[in-house]
Amino acid sequence: MYDTILFDLDGTLSASGEGITKSVQYALERMGCPEPDLRKLEVFIGPPLTEQFMAYAGWDEGRARQASRYFRERYETKGIYENRPYPGVSDLLSALRQAGKTLCVASSKPEPFVRKILRRCGLDGYFADMAGARLDETGSRKDEVIADALRRLGRWEERDGVVMVGDRSHDVLGARKLGLPCVAVTYGYGSRAELEAARPLALAASPAELEALLTGFC
Repeated sequence: MYDTILFDLDGTLSASGEGITKSVQYALERMGCPEPDLRKLEVFIGPPLTEQFMAYAGWDEGRARQASRYFRERYETKGIYENRPYPGVSDLLSALRQAGKTLCVASSKPEPFVRKILRRCGLDGYFADMAGARLDETGSRKDEVIADALRRLGRWEERDGVVMVGDRSHDVLGARKLGLPCVAVTYGYGSRAELEAARPLALAASPAELEALLTGFC
């Protein structure tokens, strides 16, 4: 029985790919490594930014942090607005709240951005809290963000009844590290193969299907 639901943001609540990939593209250009194909940069949607620059380009942490600073030059002024909620997400959140569920966001994105995006999308009012990384990217691993959300909600000691929802394998694995199940959505940025390999509790192809799963579990 799940009474508390933690949500990822990018690829789960909102389609944020355009702003993120274009800002990564800008950063790579500034770093002298241009990439014209935005689809190749979708791997940056979800994971901690500096870690992903290190994995993608083989850079050390110093170069990756410089790329992250370039990313924010564009993202904070333009990319953050290239973002929209998925159709049906507002109905999903409303239905869950009406069913008495406690909702919280747990995102690897810096928390000030999380709050600004949710407020702009008109979704902030559905959540008891909105947890994210710090601006220096500390606390950005998925298990760290989920742990922060659990503490804020007073559920660190008693985690039964808590479920995570996300669109990438690191959402599933981060939740599992803390003993939580995760429902994975296939309408986001993770491939079905990636998600199935991570072995989530269930898969949902749309916000409406996600609502049916979450209310059915409860």
